[in-house]
Amino acid sequence: MRKLFLIASLVITMSAALATAAWAGSPHFIDNAFTLSQSESTLTVSGKEAGLGDEAQIHVVLSATAECINPGSNHPHAANKESVSAEGDFPVQNGKAEFELSLTATFQPECSPPMSVQYSDIVVTDTTNGISQALSL
Repeated sequence: MRKLFLIASLVITMSAALATAAWAGSPHFIDNAFTLSQSESTLTVSGKEAGLGDEAQIHVVLSATAECINPGSNHPHAANKESVSAEGDFPVQNGKAEFELSLTATFQPECSPPMSVQYSDIVVTDTTNGISQALSL
């Protein structure tokens, strides 16, 4: 009888410990920690995610639509629009992770002055936790 009580106590204790660890995190992006910058055809996004519990790392994907826009604010050819993305793994420390990703649009023919690259539909996704954040320049 004592062994049965001991085994039941251990099972309940282990279940409670595992449930607490699994529910410890509440992943979310820190909205005011995002920085977006563009230099010519390269878009760079940095940000911070919190509520990650004891995860070792996160996998972040940056995706966007790039368009080659002429001075009249029009994109002259359908070929001058493309989906671009970049991704990376970032370490988690104390339940938080900071990340920075850059992507560069390349067009054929080139998007050269007086035309310029403009980004839209910018989305950062943590594929480890299934959360996304839409951003705009």
